[in-house]
Amino acid sequence: GAFQIKGHSARILSPEEAEKLAKDRVLVSEFKQLKLEKEAQKNWDLFYKRNSTNFFKDRHWTTREFQELKACREFADQKLTILEAGCGVGNCLFPLLEEDLNIFAYACDFSPRAVEYVKKNALYSTERCKAFQCDLTKDDLLENIPVDSVDVVTLVFVLSAIHPDKMHLVLKNIYKVLKPGKCVLFRDYGLYDHAMLRFKSGSKLGENFYVRQDGTRSYFFTKEFLSQLFKAEGYEEVDNEYVQRETVNRKEDLCVPRVFLQSKFQKP
Repeated sequence: GAFQIKGHSARILSPEEAEKLAKDRVLVSEFKQLKLEKEAQKNWDLFYKRNSTNFFKDRHWTTREFQELKACREFADQKLTILEAGCGVGNCLFPLLEEDLNIFAYACDFSPRAVEYVKKNALYSTERCKAFQCDLTKDDLLENIPVDSVDVVTLVFVLSAIHPDKMHLVLKNIYKVLKPGKCVLFRDYGLYDHAMLRFKSGSKLGENFYVRQDGTRSYFFTKEFLSQLFKAEGYEEVDNEYVQRETVNRKEDLCVPRVFLQSKFQKP
């Protein structure tokens, strides 16, 4: 079972959890951090090589959680142009294209292998989708997408994989292709999510920033940090709140606290 609450306040830690995080002060060496940054693309490519298209479940919850994918239409059956920034192997993209026949999607990912999986998918059609490899921190989206042409950008579990110092570059890049008055829909890991508390000592790269065993990295967002990040690039905040889910495994009597940040930022 699971239940979910939305709200403005972060999750409160138990005394044991707070003690564990307070003890974990040692950061990964600068040499290793530079190596991880340099090999980020290779590590994500290897991730997709190992897991193929089987790691993430198809996200059929996207239109439920983000009503804007329907609400941003001015009339029924209006064609929408979306950008899925960080599309992975298409777990979000293809359910959306199946559910809504009036969408054209641009889809890009850091990993060339992930983009290949998208293009090999039976549902991929160049009439409805354009997939391309892109490092959002340095490759100009305008090379593939016209300026001010996108109705909605989805940024779902993507920004957390990028070094915090480079996150603003992603938002600056996206801003150029988004139509004025339109939105970025954001969902990602929130502060004190279960995954953050499971990192072993020696995994910490910086404040709220960790490395997994496979070399991929994850940042855990606070509302305040995210808000500041978007506003600094000229966006206006529409929604920005924590989603807390408690997933209960009754068989093992385990309660797993998941925390996400779900937000919406608009280009004026």
